[in-house]
Formats: sequence, structure tokens, C-alpha cells
Amino acid sequence: MNMKSLYPLKFNSIYKDKIWGGQKIKTVMGMDFSPLGNCGEAWVLSGVEGDQSVVVNGFLAENELNELVEIYMGELVGEKNYEEFGDQFPILVKIIDSNDWLSIQVHPDDELAQKRGLDRGKTEMWYLLDAEKDAEIILGFNKEIKRNEYQELLNDKKLKSVLNAEKVKAGDVFYVPAGRVHAIGPGILLAEIQQTSDTTYRIYDWDRIGVDGLMRELHVDEALDAIDFKVEKNYKTDYSAEKNKTTKVVKSKYFTTNLIDLDVPLSKDYSVLDSFVIYLCIEGSFVLMYDNEKLNAKKGETILIPAIMNEVKIIPAPKAKILEVYIA
Repeated sequence: MNMKSLYPLKFNSIYKDKIWGGQKIKTVMGMDFSPLGNCGEAWVLSGVEGDQSVVVNGFLAENELNELVEIYMGELVGEKNYEEFGDQFPILVKIIDSNDWLSIQVHPDDELAQKRGLDRGKTEMWYLLDAEKDAEIILGFNKEIKRNEYQELLNDKKLKSVLNAEKVKAGDVFYVPAGRVHAIGPGILLAEIQQTSDTTYRIYDWDRIGVDGLMRELHVDEALDAIDFKVEKNYKTDYSAEKNKTTKVVKSKYFTTNLIDLDVPLSKDYSVLDSFVIYLCIEGSFVLMYDNEKLNAKKGETILIPAIMNEVKIIPAPKAKILEVYIA
């Protein structure tokens, strides 16, 4: 590998002030979001226009993520990903701290998004990093309802009665396909992995008054065609974590997410994978060894491994929990 080849990249975090945000991104994750008073979201890897991650290590420092996709193309993201997504990095990774209820919302799928002149829809997943006692989320419906019933309940402010609420704890995983109505409750810190899209339709916002003294904008009509009214038996993603191995957690066409929980070194071979790989350190810290070089990552930090790199070794320091994300 010569000096000007690609290498594992680290990025700045982009911090978002939200009316429902808190302090956990600082107190639990150890990330510094000053000068914000509270912080609802840390975007730890983003190709969203206007909110792009910037490289902080090596000779590519100060470059934006999509600039690198444009230059390195398949070498960075994988040939198939480059064909499909072009110059925009296809995954957005966030850490979310909800100190209050987020709005009840839904995201369009690719087909509806394209009809509406948007690039793509938004399917996402949540990995719970921390949850206070009795914290809960809303995900999907708890019984079959028809579109007109839904509209009546929404108008009468009784929608919550037909929504599925789940108590949550650290380590829980929920897959949130486009079309599934959802909301995150207070006392929750989670990692969100999603398609690169910032399209959210707010259905109900608890009659909350925004910082400008007005109620926040709702997208009731836009949401209607996006909602999937199907009821699922189980909304939680079951997985069984194995120590010092790669545990498969979520596999979908939009992203694959695995959990790596280590207290001994682990070698990884990505030679058959035609994709970038993202490591998000969610506990502890680790050293990434590659081509006789090393890169440190601590809790809250993200490393992007280019598709062209085949072999790396993760050395926990002394323990690490990592979310591994790619597009299979």
C-alpha cells in the first residue's frame, strides 16, 4: 500500500441541539458537544448534504466524506454500492439521547420517496446503549386498524392507544423499516443506523411548543401514504451475543449490523465483501491494526474501513464493544 492509498478513516462528530435532547452523549459516551447546552443527536458518520462528516486523520484530513466517495469510488464504498448510490455515502450513523418523547413519526420507503422527488427512503435500526428504568419506545401498532380509524384516532388525540409500546433496556435491538410508525421515549440513549436520508414525517408531537413559541410542524397528510398498518407478532430483534466472535444482529438489503464484544484480539478478513465497513465503538476502546499501522478508537468514535482493505485486526484495550456495519 503506497502513501496515497486509502486507509481506515476517522471523522469529526456533528452535534445537534434538539428540544428533547439531554446530557448523556457527554456523560455516558464521553463525547464533548460544547458549546451546545443539551444535545439530542451526534451524527458520527454522515454523507447528508450540508451535514457531512470530515476526516480527522492522515493525509485525507479535512476532506468531506462524499468528496472521498467521488475520488475513490468503489475502492472506498465497494463497486456495487458505488453503482447504486453514486457519490453519496449510503449509511448515516447517529447516537441519539432522548430526554423527552420524540414525535410519533414515520419514514417513506424508496418508492414513495422517489415519487416525491427525494433520493431515497429511510429504513433504520436502533441499538440501545443505555435506558433508564421503565423507559419505553413506540414501534408499530398493537392491533389491526384501518386507515380511516387511524385518522379518527389521530384527530381525537387517541392514537397512542393503538400503538405498540415496548419497555427497553441496554442491548435491545429494534429494526424500523420504512413505513413503521415509531417514537423514542425519555431516558434512552441509542445508536441509530439508517439509510442516508433526512426525511421524517411527524404525525403527532404531543402538542409540544417549540423554541419559537409555536407548535412544531406536522406532516399528517404526507405520512398517511407512508404508513404500513400491518401488525407484527414481535417488534424486537432477537439475537444471542457471543463473546469474542462476530454476532449477526440485523441483516437487510439496506445494511448489515453485527455486534463484536471482545476481551481478546480478533482478526477480520473482508476480502469477499464488496463494501466499506463501519466500526462504531459503543463500549471500552480498541486499537485497529492494519498494514503494520495502528489506529485507536474509544467509546463514541467511528472508523470507516475502505472496501479495498481486506485484513484488519481489532485489539481491545482491554475490552471493547463494537457495532460493525456494511452493505452485503
